Amino acid sequence: MVIYDSVKKEKVPFEPLHDGEVRLYVCGPTVYDDAHLGHARSAIAFDLLRRTLTALGYRVTFARNFTDIDDKIIKKSLETGEPIESITATYTEHYLHDMRALGVLDADISPRATTSLDAIIAMISKLLESGHAYQSDDGTVWFDTTKDHDYCTLSHRCSDDEASQARIEHEEGKRHPKDFALWKACKQKDVCYDSPFGRGRPGWHIECSAMIDHYLAYKDEEYAIDIHGGGADLFFPHHENEAAQTRCATHQKLAKYWMHNGFVTIDGEKMSKSLGNSFFVKDALKVYDGEILRFYLLSTHYRANFNFNEEDLLASKKRLDKLYRLKKRLYGGKVGQPDKNFKEELLSALSDDLNISKALSIVDEMVSKANEHLDNNPKDKGLKQTTLGNIAWLDEVLGIGGKDAFAYFQLGMSQEMIEKIESLIEARNIAKKAKDFEKADAIRDELSALGVQLMDTPNGTVWEKAE
Repeated sequence: MVIYDSVKKEKVPFEPLHDGEVRLYVCGPTVYDDAHLGHARSAIAFDLLRRTLTALGYRVTFARNFTDIDDKIIKKSLETGEPIESITATYTEHYLHDMRALGVLDADISPRATTSLDAIIAMISKLLESGHAYQSDDGTVWFDTTKDHDYCTLSHRCSDDEASQARIEHEEGKRHPKDFALWKACKQKDVCYDSPFGRGRPGWHIECSAMIDHYLAYKDEEYAIDIHGGGADLFFPHHENEAAQTRCATHQKLAKYWMHNGFVTIDGEKMSKSLGNSFFVKDALKVYDGEILRFYLLSTHYRANFNFNEEDLLASKKRLDKLYRLKKRLYGGKVGQPDKNFKEELLSALSDDLNISKALSIVDEMVSKANEHLDNNPKDKGLKQTTLGNIAWLDEVLGIGGKDAFAYFQLGMSQEMIEKIESLIEARNIAKKAKDFEKADAIRDELSALGVQLMDTPNGTVWEKAE
């Protein structure tokens, strides 16, 4: 496998620190609001990486954190009067619900800042003891970037972004513009915890370094973990600062490989709450099924910026429809082993830095050839079993194709309408058993008028919306 390393700015062979094992950490959300499409894009991108590595035979340990101590959370608590614990618990659960709806697998390890305070305090203590950190008069602990000679070797963006870094950490008491807070001294209307350096709370950057060291890191390697991932907006200063903290506290490089996903824009504008165009996942899920959204967000390479618009989403859905029409054609069949060549071709594409365009073209070709062969050999059981095996394997690796084929084509109907349709189908079944075929035909006509197509199978009657 080759992946694009954001530090080297090129594709490099992936060689894990330990044979057959991968440790992967991805920066998770700050849980003060609902997840937006940027969160979804990152989660789906690294879910694909995790699934691909697993399919290649690696034992993957995947960690994604939740930031539940932050200025934004405190501000929301002060504005609403809702306790911080309630806010973070609510939005953590909302995030997990939304990601599961998108087919994103739960992390193996999901550390939170509030449950990692001992690890955070221990790392800050090491940095103070080694002289890489200092405490200002107000009690805030700062990382001294001038003491880290390798600072800015990760992103190489410090000169360009020095002004923005200074704005981020604008508080008085720090010695140099690039220095950043490790521990913020307690202030009025603040959330505070006890520590050897006084009451306060952790800065943003330190939590990831401490969590990786505590929950995930190899202790006997040059690098703490194999891969660190996140959105491109985190490369500087967040990941730069993470790397500096770990390097100075543990004498390890934080990650052997760094991977970053591109931005999400909506109709050409960078997604930003300040622009008023943030698109929450929960709102998208009210209109589109999670698998349809997943397929759409998956279809652009993870490193490319993604322009979200409904026209492209609907075109993407039509592409996914073709897979489900093939699955519907095989309804009720036995799932066999996937075709070896199909698996190898797909994994080869994904092994090229998650080349999703090539991977999906291989899926399209499989669908087209399967339909062609079924046209010529409609009773070929072996072909049917292998094709269903291919689709089942796609669900495992890409997270698509796992729904019931007929249920997929019912998406978008209200629960009230679904219940009405299923009630009519039950009435038709009763009429057929009573050999009242006139009534059964009348019900079928009524269903047809509602835009419903029926298919009687050995396993019962199934239905879908008519096109």
